[in-house]
Parts: sequence; C-alpha cells; structure tokens
Amino acid sequence: MFKQRREAAQKVAESLFAVEDAIDIALARAAEFSASFVTARADAGLSALVGQDAFETSAAAFAALARARKDMIETHKHLSETKIQIGMRTVSVGDIAPKPPVGDLGDEKRHIRAVA
Repeated sequence: MFKQRREAAQKVAESLFAVEDAIDIALARAAEFSASFVTARADAGLSALVGQDAFETSAAAFAALARARKDMIETHKHLSETKIQIGMRTVSVGDIAPKPPVGDLGDEKRHIRAVA
C-alpha cells in the first residue's frame, strides 16, 4: 500500500512541477511581449495612446498568470500537508530545492553566514 501511495504522490508531484514550470515560462514570455510592445511603440515614434488598449489587456493577462503562479504555490503547500496526512512525511517526491519556512516570506530576514 505504501508503494502505491508513493507512486501516486510521484505522479502528482511531476504534474505539479510541470504546471509550475509552464506558468513560469508563460510569465517570462508575457513579460518579453509587453517589453517588446512598449519598445516597438517608442522605436516607431508613436504616441503612448497608440495601442494602449492592447497593452492594458496584455498587462491583465500577465496579472492573471501571476495570480495563477501564486495559486499553484498555495496548491504546492497544501499538497505538502496532504503528504503528511497520508503518512509520507519523510518521503521526497522530487523537490529540487529546499522550501523556505512556512509563513509570510516577505517579512523574513535572511542573513549571510560564513561556513567552513
């Protein structure tokens, strides 16, 4: 039974990581698009009014992607809790970097220490 839970958790983790990567790629592409849009308008010597509606909808799409990223991060946290609930506390299912402590990451202070 543990093997089945571990295999199921691995499938979910792989799918989660794929979604997280896809959103990050989409965010990068959307940012590149917005930058090219602004630069092209300036290079062409056009008024800031030209294409403003398109720029605003592009910005809204970027914001939606940013929200999707936040939601997937929350999903990741919930799945970490679920892993504990099903008795897999010590099982790693593919995380490649350690997670920061739970809490408001914006208020954390990190210090650099010398280590030998």
